[in-house]
Amino acid sequence: MAKSKPKTPKTSKLEPAASPGPNNGAPGIDIGIKPADRKKIAEGLSAFLADSYTLYLKTHNFHWNITGPMFNSLHLMFETQYTEQWGALDEVAERIRALGFNAPGSYAEFTKLSSIAEEPGLSDSADWREMVRQLTVGNEAVCRTARKVLKTADDAGDDPSVDLLTQRLQTHEKYAWMLRSLLQ
Repeated sequence: MAKSKPKTPKTSKLEPAASPGPNNGAPGIDIGIKPADRKKIAEGLSAFLADSYTLYLKTHNFHWNITGPMFNSLHLMFETQYTEQWGALDEVAERIRALGFNAPGSYAEFTKLSSIAEEPGLSDSADWREMVRQLTVGNEAVCRTARKVLKTADDAGDDPSVDLLTQRLQTHEKYAWMLRSLLQ
């Protein structure tokens, strides 16, 4: 008899699970940020991680599937961007963990949390102009998500999260500018 997949509950927002769990002998987290604020920041960082991962995946997809007269320059540009983005994903996930929550790490979680639409891929690959347009829009979406959680982190006195998000904002704003310039 075939096993059926467990149903994923239909929710609009995933909540990060606290880690470590209760009764495990580890001391509670006391880093000078209220538990409710840590949770709110972790939720925002989880959405930011989902947007960042979705943009990373889209950038990597476009690197693989770019064709046409802009192939060489865009192939290299996309590679530079997705390589940099890959390293940043780990920093965001580790910040969520430092706040005491589990980082999302599955396609299902990222799909629920991300504000960026996936690219169908394969035979439906976009032309180079559409790829550049989508990556411009995607980088700006990551910026908007970063700004939301940055304010929450700043209000809670979470300087490490503020610093991380400020750095990511600088990077994604630059990427959006560079990409947009190709279409002007």
